[in-house]
Amino acid sequence: MTTGYWCVLAAALLPYVFTLLAKTGGRRYNNYSPREFLEKQEGYRKRAHWAQLNGFEAFPPFAAAVIIAHLSGAAQSTIDMLAVAFIVLRIIYGALYLANLAPLRSLAWMAGLGVVIALFVSGS
Repeated sequence: MTTGYWCVLAAALLPYVFTLLAKTGGRRYNNYSPREFLEKQEGYRKRAHWAQLNGFEAFPPFAAAVIIAHLSGAAQSTIDMLAVAFIVLRIIYGALYLANLAPLRSLAWMAGLGVVIALFVSGS
């Protein structure tokens, strides 16, 4: 399996790191109404929840971009480099979200989007 495909798996699992951060500590977790529980979180836990939601939103275009880059014959080294860059940017994005550094977080998000676009056009 290629590094790019491993990064797709990493991108699929990364939001759950933020899910754990959102649900641990603070108020007692309520598994009967987890969405209501998460919306009542405050501080970094609430931001961790928002980071996990964004991670789930960012996953489909990234996964599609990696697969399309493979199918369109992009250089494997390019796909791998861009896929790793996306994962690194998503980790940075999440850390900046937790730290409540919105302008820098937005830059990391835009850079991640740029990586997705680069993957889409890498095979042309």
